[in-house]
Amino acid sequence: MSKWPLPEYMQMALAQAREAADSGEVPIGAVVVKDGKAIATGRNGPRERHDPTSHAEIEAIRAAARALGNERLEGCELWVTLEPCAMCAGAIAHARIARLYYGASDPKGGAVEHGARVFEHEQCLHRPEVYPGIGETESAELLRGFFRERR
Repeated sequence: MSKWPLPEYMQMALAQAREAADSGEVPIGAVVVKDGKAIATGRNGPRERHDPTSHAEIEAIRAAARALGNERLEGCELWVTLEPCAMCAGAIAHARIARLYYGASDPKGGAVEHGARVFEHEQCLHRPEVYPGIGETESAELLRGFFRERR
């Protein structure tokens, strides 16, 4: 466990990740926050929804855009339990998310501090402020436990 209390929004993202795990999905959860209020959540659902784009971040971004009636999520924060992949990082840029907070790093599939490093490309239309490692221990343990049970 973290030595500091987890921020409320990371706790909410972890709750979404647990729901994903309970459904047999990889346990990743996300929350979109606007003006200090959670406006949307998402959890992984590719198997359940038969949709390879149904990542937690995409689901939360879609729900937030509907809630705000706008595809631009300017001024919004995204809290997610795992470093976003290239697809999700691209969606974050296109949605104009202001700040990204994530738990565990993903050396294999992440695209923020690993791999494609989407926000570092000259072609990236928008670069959010990035805050990694918030809830890292809890997020990583949830993922490790999920995959340990399946081996």
